[in-house]
Amino acid sequence: MPLSISSSEPMSTAEPVFERPLPSLGRSGWLALFVSVLLMGGWENWVRGQGVTPSFRNSDGLWAEQRRRIDRGDGDGWVLSGSSRTLFDLQLAVWERLDGRRPIQLALEGSSPVTVMEQLAGDPDFTGTLLVGVAPGLFFSGYELRRRAMDRYLDETPTQRLGQNVSMLVEPYLAFYNFDYALPAILRRQSLPPREGVEFQLEVRKLSNMERDRNTRMWDRLIRDEDYRRLATEIWEQFMQPLAELPPEVQEGILESREKQIDRAATAYQALIAKGAQVIFVQMPYAGGYTESERDFAPRAETWDVLLERTGALGLHFEDHPEMQGYWLPEWSHMTADEADRFTEAFYGLVQRELAARGG
Repeated sequence: MPLSISSSEPMSTAEPVFERPLPSLGRSGWLALFVSVLLMGGWENWVRGQGVTPSFRNSDGLWAEQRRRIDRGDGDGWVLSGSSRTLFDLQLAVWERLDGRRPIQLALEGSSPVTVMEQLAGDPDFTGTLLVGVAPGLFFSGYELRRRAMDRYLDETPTQRLGQNVSMLVEPYLAFYNFDYALPAILRRQSLPPREGVEFQLEVRKLSNMERDRNTRMWDRLIRDEDYRRLATEIWEQFMQPLAELPPEVQEGILESREKQIDRAATAYQALIAKGAQVIFVQMPYAGGYTESERDFAPRAETWDVLLERTGALGLHFEDHPEMQGYWLPEWSHMTADEADRFTEAFYGLVQRELAARGG
């Protein structure tokens, strides 16, 4: 092979071509695939043995997909916002049967809906009726467990949207594809010796099944399994410390937060009304430990009544209307699927009567 190239020899400008054959799957590959499928099948069988059935994941991407319905022309209808009580207690199929149109479900568990109010107030595509669920401990604190879902709608990337679409292809078929039955979540629940200085807290467990449009129904295990139902109430009790037992600076912060959230909601309300939308505030039923906790954290006269006075909005509190009373809430905060059907029908009639009385 020559060490140099003579100037009389033309130089080739073509890129060298390298060919690399793709390896065949081989025995080891097929064995790995077989073991993976076997383990996945075993895991799926175990999860289904716990009474879990496949449903759509309550993901940030699924919320963003429903939020985009307003952009696509559905912004002149009903939109449901709030926290998990709105999510569980209002059934979209029942509402659609009575109203003729299916609402958009934008409620987010563990989250105040005030930011959603503000976003819709600034959205020219929304001119419909916004129902705002007011769970006192969340609404008047401004706490937003699911803030990332609201942000996801604003800055979702094409890759994230593609990933969501691919995920939804398998979600209706795999029971183990559920946040509560992910391996890390199961490992965190194991009974291990507590580490010194680390406070253990029970995580919220699976409570519901969700449909593609975020219609949500309580998981029937809460009805048939008394121990699981008791676990759910124990989890809620972790967050029910009396206001008087909190440090003075925390109490002061809570009082300041009440005023701030009412101011935000009132400002968003006026912006919504100014562009022709309607807003209805609702306090869904609660029971058990919440009966004292919610009233202790956010006394009605200092929160709910002030909100309605500041806004002039229609407000429906379950304590004021027989149609919103007498339902079973197994873990104090949410209705069973059958009760939610019954509640939605009665509540829809109440809303229509109240709107008609106001000339709405």
